[in-house]
Amino acid sequence: MNVEIITPTSSLYKGEAQAVTVPSLQGPFTMLEHHAPIVAILEAGKVTLTAPDGQVHEFPIAGGVCEQHDNNVIICAEGLLPSDPTQHPEP
Repeated sequence: MNVEIITPTSSLYKGEAQAVTVPSLQGPFTMLEHHAPIVAILEAGKVTLTAPDGQVHEFPIAGGVCEQHDNNVIICAEGLLPSDPTQHPEP
């Protein structure tokens, strides 16, 4: 499936994936190819993506929304969570 992860200031990922796990308000869930169409509100947490070569990528987001439709996933994140908790998230 095609996946795009964006913030207001940057594009974090654009490409193929085998699986994408997102931190929704109702709890985390994983989308695979041919997943039913869905729109979900995301809370702060990690988006985990498994690339076609099996590599796992993690993106710590500050919340946002995601949509999956016709094997296309777009995640609009509010920003990235800092790796240092004393820093403020990306706007």
